[in-house]
Amino acid sequence: MYNPNYKKKYFEEVRPHLIKKFGFSSVMQAPKIEKITLNMGIGDAKNNQKSLQSALEELLLITGQKPIITKAKKDVSNFKIRKGFPVGCKVTLRKNLMYEFLERLCAIALPRTRDFRGLSNKSFDGFGNYSFGIKEQIVFPEIDYDKVDSLRGMDVVITTSSKNNEECYELLRSMGLPVREIVKKEDDSNEDING
Repeated sequence: MYNPNYKKKYFEEVRPHLIKKFGFSSVMQAPKIEKITLNMGIGDAKNNQKSLQSALEELLLITGQKPIITKAKKDVSNFKIRKGFPVGCKVTLRKNLMYEFLERLCAIALPRTRDFRGLSNKSFDGFGNYSFGIKEQIVFPEIDYDKVDSLRGMDVVITTSSKNNEECYELLRSMGLPVREIVKKEDDSNEDING
């Protein structure tokens, strides 16, 4: 059976590093990535069926898995949207596809992003999940630039089994995700009280 490079990296390098750093007594305590969810919102999906179709095809090319269409959960009069209208599409990746996508994301897609200086270190939710946005889908090499009708962004949510931000941060940094370093404040007591 085929094992992606990042899966091998996790079991051979990252997991032993996490066990040593946090002092876990069992390998089962070491945090791991459970799933990666990609979500693409399409504002004009109700009027423009072609836009929705091309977004579905692009997400399929990027992930290698068929996306599902997300529908509005309630009426929003400001956007002229009724409950049940298509508003976007999403894919949830697990197991080997998840590791393959993470490898392409870290090695190819993110470095191709314009003015890229690393991902924000403030996007952890406290429960071991990390979210960030990609502004343009053309950073992925699978997308043919000439066939793109419009630039679309997407949200990426990495769900891990970490208990807190520190474990999640260490896991993602060790896996190769370019998250900016968290700078610890030394001492705030010498600051002026009046600001």
